[in-house]
Amino acid sequence: MAKTSTIQIQVELDNDRIPEKIEWRATDSTQADRFQQAKAMMVAFWDGAEKTALRIDLWTKQMMVDEMADFFFQTMMTMADTYQRATPYKDQADELRTFARDFYKKFEEKQKAEQ
Repeated sequence: MAKTSTIQIQVELDNDRIPEKIEWRATDSTQADRFQQAKAMMVAFWDGAEKTALRIDLWTKQMMVDEMADFFFQTMMTMADTYQRATPYKDQADELRTFARDFYKKFEEKQKAEQ
């Protein structure tokens, strides 16, 4: 028998429709009984009929620039892991990991230069 899993996302907006609070929970989570806080989210869906990626990218006012750099670095690394599991192209997954490391290194260099 098929099982259904539900993911709920709640976004609290200010008067200018800027996210102030992001919360989520999933029925298969170990903490499914309560919402968990997040400062940012990226959700992507693949529309196979249109061959188009549909995305929702949100972040709260509290999200700091260094946190955004960490978020992007970790997201790119996990995207590489997913790509490697889903395709036979480990070399491209490794290229994405290299890009992510270079991206983060450049961020750190900019941060040092600004101090």
